[in-house]
Amino acid sequence: MADHYDVLGVDRSATPEEIKKAYRRLARELHPDVNPSPEASERFKDVTHAYDVLSDPQQRERYDLGPQAGFGGGGGAAGFGDIFDAFFGGGGGGGQRQGPRSRRERGQDALLRLEVDLEEIVFGTQRDIEVDTAVLCETCSGSCCAPGTSPQTCDICHGSGQIQRQVRSLLGNVMTSSPCGTCRGYGTVIPNPCPTCQGQGRVRARRTIPIDIPAGVDTGLRLQLPGQGEVGQAGGPNGDLYLEVKVRHHETYSRNGDDLLATLEVQMSDAILGTETTLDGLDGAVEIELKPGTQSGDVLTVRDRGVTKLRGTGRGDLKIGVQVVTPTKLSHKERELIEKFAAGRREQAPELSQFQQGLFGKLRDRFLNF
Repeated sequence: MADHYDVLGVDRSATPEEIKKAYRRLARELHPDVNPSPEASERFKDVTHAYDVLSDPQQRERYDLGPQAGFGGGGGAAGFGDIFDAFFGGGGGGGQRQGPRSRRERGQDALLRLEVDLEEIVFGTQRDIEVDTAVLCETCSGSCCAPGTSPQTCDICHGSGQIQRQVRSLLGNVMTSSPCGTCRGYGTVIPNPCPTCQGQGRVRARRTIPIDIPAGVDTGLRLQLPGQGEVGQAGGPNGDLYLEVKVRHHETYSRNGDDLLATLEVQMSDAILGTETTLDGLDGAVEIELKPGTQSGDVLTVRDRGVTKLRGTGRGDLKIGVQVVTPTKLSHKERELIEKFAAGRREQAPELSQFQQGLFGKLRDRFLNF
């Protein structure tokens, strides 16, 4: 890169006023409104950049000193500095200094909550989800620069990304290193940022992501989609996307591990005589046979009609708890028939059961231990 003093046509000892006069003279000659040629436009950018650096006293001082800003000092003092650097990792004494950091950074991970129906997790399903996230800027493809331009080496740190200074201490002259304030440690500057992403290399956008929801997932489980998170700054690699699953409540069926649970209301006559019926399962019709004398709390098990196992093979079972419904309203004729039925059986008076728990507790225990 050309020397800023040469660009402005002044000596290194030029005063601030002389630098300003040189810039104004060149600006009147090269300004795009006066000279529309491409060569003049590029020179005008260089002249403006040189003036920005040399018109600022601090930046001019760092530019004059170069990347090893502040080197100097006597032999004895420098020796103390070398000893200090050897013990504490300073930037002087011929040691290696840290290079410029990359603009490219890994994108952040994202966490979304995904609600699914119980039917969807029996066999798994596919779904498209929309997320608002950071995507690669199509204008600059992550370079952060306007089309046709590229980053330029920083004039202050000369591409090192670091500024070194010599400071006095009780141990002598010590070299310190800090990120360059002009380029923020990148070693390059972007004179012409991309107008679409403002020099970030990425923009916010809505993106559609196809996902596979495996069978057997349950509430609280997190699915990881590598590389589906936000794109990093300057086109850095994508982070990951995590989906936290929540299974919606179902009005008929509930879940216990890989098993499905349901309660079947049975009329008293069907419980006494037995019957066959067809139920609507989550994955099709389910044939049920009630044996004569079925009791409330009995559990009917239909093998392999539960949830597909998340780990391993096969499916759980469908367990159906029976609840016998006692009629509350009887016609006169129905009451006579029931009374005759009761008189013929000569049943004992009601008494406490040896199971000191309610129907629902018994159902629960049978569901879990059947």
